[in-house]
Amino acid sequence: MTTDRRVLLLGATGRTGGRVLTRLLERGVAVRALVRSPSRLPAGVTAHPLLDVVVVDIVTLSSVELAGHLDGCDTAISCLGHNVSARGLFGPPRDLVVGAVRRIRDAAQGRPPAEPLRLIVMSSVSVNLPDRADSRRGSGERVYLAALRAVLPPVRDNQRAADVLLHEVGPDDPHLQWVAVRPDTLIEGDDAPFALHDTLVASIWRPDQTRMSQVAHLVCDLVTDDEAWQRWRGRMPVLVDAGSD
Repeated sequence: MTTDRRVLLLGATGRTGGRVLTRLLERGVAVRALVRSPSRLPAGVTAHPLLDVVVVDIVTLSSVELAGHLDGCDTAISCLGHNVSARGLFGPPRDLVVGAVRRIRDAAQGRPPAEPLRLIVMSSVSVNLPDRADSRRGSGERVYLAALRAVLPPVRDNQRAADVLLHEVGPDDPHLQWVAVRPDTLIEGDDAPFALHDTLVASIWRPDQTRMSQVAHLVCDLVTDDEAWQRWRGRMPVLVDAGSD
């Protein structure tokens, strides 16, 4: 089975991004993956006829160069994230996610409004919605997360990326439509039912769990199912395992 969708994927060598890549190919979606280390791609995908691998450093890629890689693509997906290590948490690049989102935003400005680019960003439940829309998040959690953003660059990076989408792009930009998926604590595991919510359903003190395979499933649904896209575009749904909901 093939579709007429063509996706630009960032972060295809990560644990979640690799699952997204594999599932997109299984669904017949053509993928152009920008990677720095192609040897880290999931086993068995490099020879897939629907996969175009471009070896490039995302951090040094300009908006103009990124626009070239977006040529022919209707959707961009960012599964970028910081490695869980001292260097990954505190070393450069500290603006990995927000930098990519801004360059995609700038690249999308050259597209005709009749063909807006779709952007899916893997975010986090550490990210706040504006105007305290996440009513379950109390003042204690907000103070704690503010402290984390001050000392942990990845937490700050995710919030800044969300702020770009919320405040600089907005829900009605003619050139760029977006969805930011907010999983809770990411775990391994086979596919299983999941639940989607408009706002938070758990506290950071007692978090829910989200399987990486569930993130991949949702991302692929957003690519291939126009009804799902229209339901969630311009929003930041929380994704959790149905068993922990």
